[in-house]
Amino acid sequence: MPVTSAQRTLVPAWIRIMSALPKTAAEVARGKAAGWKASRQLTRRRRPLDWKETSAQSIRDQLDRMAGDIGRMREMRNHLAYPRDTNARSQEEQDILHTIRTRTREANSSNITRTKAYYDCYREYPELHWSFLAHMVSRNAGWNMSDLKGGLMSDLMEPSAREDLYRMLERCNALIFQDAYPQLLLYSHSRRLGRSLFHLLPSFGVSAFMSPFWDRFWIERDSALLAIGLIINEQNYIEGRVVQNGYYQSRVLRKKAFSMHSKFQMNQVVFPMLPHIPELEADVFHTPEEKSRIRESAGYAADSMVGLILEQFSSLNERIAFGKALYATLFGYEDVLSGVHSFASVVEHRGSRSEYWPQLFTHDKKNALNSPLESVELMKQEWLPGGRRLYSPLLHDVWHDLYSEPIPRYDWFKNEDAIHYVSRPRRPLMIEMTHAHRNALQKTALTHDVGRAVTSTY
Repeated sequence: MPVTSAQRTLVPAWIRIMSALPKTAAEVARGKAAGWKASRQLTRRRRPLDWKETSAQSIRDQLDRMAGDIGRMREMRNHLAYPRDTNARSQEEQDILHTIRTRTREANSSNITRTKAYYDCYREYPELHWSFLAHMVSRNAGWNMSDLKGGLMSDLMEPSAREDLYRMLERCNALIFQDAYPQLLLYSHSRRLGRSLFHLLPSFGVSAFMSPFWDRFWIERDSALLAIGLIINEQNYIEGRVVQNGYYQSRVLRKKAFSMHSKFQMNQVVFPMLPHIPELEADVFHTPEEKSRIRESAGYAADSMVGLILEQFSSLNERIAFGKALYATLFGYEDVLSGVHSFASVVEHRGSRSEYWPQLFTHDKKNALNSPLESVELMKQEWLPGGRRLYSPLLHDVWHDLYSEPIPRYDWFKNEDAIHYVSRPRRPLMIEMTHAHRNALQKTALTHDVGRAVTSTY
């Protein structure tokens, strides 16, 4: 049988892909060693998490009593399903409810607006630790959404699979915001008025689980305890509405394309860090593109990042433990919090990974790398030259805002199953992710190249 020209071209491609495998394996081994060394440096200066065990035990006892009071729980669930605001509230409280609902609806239009709203809230009230954690996790959600239309992932999934995964990521991001942001705004209004407004939580469909946390926070300002409460609440909030939803189970979570994220460790949550850059932090005049060029020309890149890997998204237990570990990583170490603060204050979130690695990614598709051997290109050098960088689009360039579907109104807190999660967060030790993140990118690129080579065969 004669050999076609396409097959002759394919042979060198396969040789180059296979020759990159030993080097990739060696890089993984070196990366793990470097990650441990860098982690030891980052974890030397610990920040007190100020966890008050007596307060935590008091909340656990209160939640236990609430879970055992079947009549009260039924009354609370009925209130969430059929809220009655107008007759029982003063005009001032009705105005506050209207303002919060309006602000939440406006800020919940996209991942970009949600991420900004979280950060603005944290800047105004830095005691709201969870808001900064949510800001950084929401950045990761935006990057994951953009990846689906980027230079690597777009070739690995069918268009329908990309659409379904985007819908799930967007749904989780929007639902958590819809539930949590009114709580943050209630705190803001409470601060402004000098009195607690947390009796209004049920008016926003907030679980009864959160009432003891906010009541305690209003008195003691226990940031860690409130953050853990919100982590538990929000993961339970999406458990029934998304993770156990039949549509997402059949169209996303049970699909091979989703399991590939775990296989290649693409389910990383990373917190890029920057050195302190006073001139850019105070700069309100330059556009994001100009700031990026200034950072790149001055050598300011997120050459260090921390984070963790979520192995099983479908597991509620793992998601809660993961959230608690992320919180302890972000707020448990001085150097980490300082570096992530610098990044968040300087780099505007627009959904492209070029925000933290501009020497590796670009959101300009015309000048992006378009090679069937992108894994080989990545192995050649640490950074890629201009015109040869990986395509990571801006979120609004590749995805449209989705119509907000109705949210089922019910309280997930029906028994004592979640109470044991109210415990002290533990600081992880292996937190440096720069090399692991680069290796995950290399694996994705290798899968991309193999897929293109196989496609070229037929």
